[in-house]
Amino acid sequence: MLTDYRQHVEERATQGILPQPLNAEQTASLVGLLKHPPVGEEDFILDLLTQRIPAGVDEAAYVKAGFLAAITTGEASSPLIDKKKATELLGTMLGGYNIEPLIAALDDEEIASIAAQKLSHTLLMFDAFHDVKEKHEAGNSYATQIMQSWADAEWFTVHDELAEKITVTVFKVSGETNTDDL
Repeated sequence: MLTDYRQHVEERATQGILPQPLNAEQTASLVGLLKHPPVGEEDFILDLLTQRIPAGVDEAAYVKAGFLAAITTGEASSPLIDKKKATELLGTMLGGYNIEPLIAALDDEEIASIAAQKLSHTLLMFDAFHDVKEKHEAGNSYATQIMQSWADAEWFTVHDELAEKITVTVFKVSGETNTDDL
């Protein structure tokens, strides 16, 4: 998998374009490598996991989120990723398959504060909002922290102020659109 991916990167570089993100099959192979990292490839495979898999609801994101979730529950392990790192990485996925494991992590004292911080700055929650609300109503202090963060719009205020002028390019996508087009 690593040899094929490096060849792909070289081919795309000769065309002056970035490599494509990993697909679900490549991500599944990467998970195997993360469980038993080849000597000397540790940094590279960790970078592939963190930087080359699409966020959201892509099939590769499903594989990534499933693996990271399994680490947070102890069902899987990697010498490169502990429970805390897995929770942090889940928090970078912007929404989609990472939400359920992050909400579950609110009940694990070892990683709950990380999950709360990541969920506090996640916008694409959809119906999972109600799961956080239920935990809040049941007395979970981390869920309460998230609800307060959302009420205070921290997800918006933690970012830099907008520039005085922004130049953009607008494009129209014909047919069905969703957040995958963003």
